[in-house]
Amino acid sequence: MDELIRQALTVLRGMWKRRWLGVVVAWVVGVASVAAVLAIPDKYEASARIFVDTQSILRPLMSGLVTQPNVDQQVMLLSRTLINRPNVEKLIRMADLDLNIQSKVDREALVETLMSSLKINNTSRDNIYTITYRDTQPEHAKRVVQSLVSIFVESNLGDSRKDTEAARKFLDKEIAGYEKKLEEAEARLKEFKLRNLANQNSDGKDHFAQMSATGALLEQSRLELREAQNSRDALRRQIQGEEPTVLPDASQEPIAGVAVPEIDSRIDALKRNLDAMLQRFTDKHPDVVSTRRLIKDLEEQKQQEIVARRKTAVTNPSVSVNANPVYQQLKVTLSELEARVAALQTRVAEYQARYDRLKSAISLVPQIEAEFTQLNRDYEINRKNYEQLVQRRESASLGSEMDNTAGVDFRLIDPPRASPKPVAPNRNLFLPLTFLLALVAGVAATFAASQLRPVFFDSRSLREACGLPLLGTVSMLIDEESQRRDRKDLLRFAAACGSLIAAYGAGLLALFLISVRTA
Repeated sequence: MDELIRQALTVLRGMWKRRWLGVVVAWVVGVASVAAVLAIPDKYEASARIFVDTQSILRPLMSGLVTQPNVDQQVMLLSRTLINRPNVEKLIRMADLDLNIQSKVDREALVETLMSSLKINNTSRDNIYTITYRDTQPEHAKRVVQSLVSIFVESNLGDSRKDTEAARKFLDKEIAGYEKKLEEAEARLKEFKLRNLANQNSDGKDHFAQMSATGALLEQSRLELREAQNSRDALRRQIQGEEPTVLPDASQEPIAGVAVPEIDSRIDALKRNLDAMLQRFTDKHPDVVSTRRLIKDLEEQKQQEIVARRKTAVTNPSVSVNANPVYQQLKVTLSELEARVAALQTRVAEYQARYDRLKSAISLVPQIEAEFTQLNRDYEINRKNYEQLVQRRESASLGSEMDNTAGVDFRLIDPPRASPKPVAPNRNLFLPLTFLLALVAGVAATFAASQLRPVFFDSRSLREACGLPLLGTVSMLIDEESQRRDRKDLLRFAAACGSLIAAYGAGLLALFLISVRTA
């Protein structure tokens, strides 16, 4: 520790020996640095504030119907990428900054300067963007900010329209491709259906379901045929066992219980109609009167028919058997059963033929169904993709219309304005720094001089530096004249240092007074 203190004292004594060099260097550096600070040109700052309104009442209303991009993210990305070379070159033309450019090198230097000087700051919470630029001429700074504001607004609108048009063109191209695929798939399905028309069913059932349904219908028809045949055979036996019935004499009474089917059926029908009309009309309605008259005529005709049959039965008994109403009714029923049996036989034959056809084609069914499934699957996939693309195109068109109606709104909160006073350089800060720089330069100069040309102040330092034996030392006696010279020299050094401090103090005071007066 003592050794370090001794070395430090030795260095300080050496620096003290070169103190005038330090004062001169401090003055030179101080004057040069102050002149450099004063020579820096004043810069004026122009700024503008823009509020980007990305909220619209249409956006929540159209949610789910249209494709809505993240507008906040787009605007933020635009603000970060706005200061690029193409935009800066456009800004130079808009602000007329290229009037004094003589060469390509000057133009590149101006572009680089603008790219490094232009600033866009934003508060992501409020979507407020501040554009600032500093220039030695306030009018130039204001024009630059105004041009950048215009580029900011136009770039957003142009990119939005460009993205919409590109998306629409892409969707139109894909939709046209899928339309062609659908037409080809529909043609293949049509050809397949025409080729396998006999194996198709309008109900949408497969071959095995058709075969099962046809078999069920065939069994049902066979059962109905057997029932009709049994009914027919039973009726035949009944007719063959029916005893001839002779009608009583025409003079016998009464005739009310005798039936004439063809007349009775007409009378019954007229009576039913009469009951229906009486529910709507009165007894004197023309339709009611005519119906009753017709019923009366039919009853008289029936009575005459019965009388005529009785007379015929007396004269010709064989005819009376055929004129028996029961016998005639059985014959009519037998004819109906014969017709039904014939119809059921035809139905059974048709269902049998269908069943045999389906059974003979059962070996081709798996291949046909597999081919139909493949064709239908391809068609369904293409149709689904086509419908989705059409829906998205309509959604994109609706979104474009919505953006045109309620797009991003740029509101200029503070128009471009240049500050009346220069904002740079900050001489109140730079001048004290130059004073510190001067002091550091003076101390560094004295230290360097003491190290380059060292001075020995004791025998130990000399012996260590030379490495030779030291025989002795000679002391120096300082007289009063030397002491007076040392005191004068010390006063001159203090005056030089004090004048440097006083000069800086006066400069700072003058600068402060000037700034207060201009404020």
